[in-house]
Amino acid sequence: MPEEVTTGVAVVDGDDVALKSAVRLIREVPDFPEPGVLFRDISPMLADPAALRAITDALGRGLEFDVVAGVEARGFLLGAAVAQAFGTGVVGLRKPGKLPEVADRISYELEYGHATLELPADTLRAGQRVLVVDDVLATGGTLGAACRLIRQAGAEVTAAAVVMELTALEGRDKIVDEHVRALLRS
Repeated sequence: MPEEVTTGVAVVDGDDVALKSAVRLIREVPDFPEPGVLFRDISPMLADPAALRAITDALGRGLEFDVVAGVEARGFLLGAAVAQAFGTGVVGLRKPGKLPEVADRISYELEYGHATLELPADTLRAGQRVLVVDDVLATGGTLGAACRLIRQAGAEVTAAAVVMELTALEGRDKIVDEHVRALLRS
């Protein structure tokens, strides 16, 4: 059972003392991005060396993967840190128009429109085990698309790992057939 450490945020692995300490750095911003919304900012966690280490270790712990795929934009930061800690490479899944050469792309629906993710050329090999990393699981559109893009490119998704899951939005339900790991739940 997740253990609540700060208002409305629970650490999924209540035995992870370092993560329980790190979660206390989350900054709550009322009425952002619009009135009535309580935004939980993980930036202070990422800026703290011990907290970043706790997050990095927990995202990859116990998983077997050859490469990390970080989803633009904070997934790049987290993915690079996880890759460094676990001795693998990292691939950035980008928004359109950012890459000189694209190996594959996927378009998907969001609650407010359409989006696309692109995979850089010459970054993944067929059969590679990939850990997909992002900061937040909200509605599941982006994380689900990232996993489909990895599979579409012939690689295997070991897991999709996020720092925080916004459970009220039920995004996990939209990511079928994937192992989803969330460190925190709100």
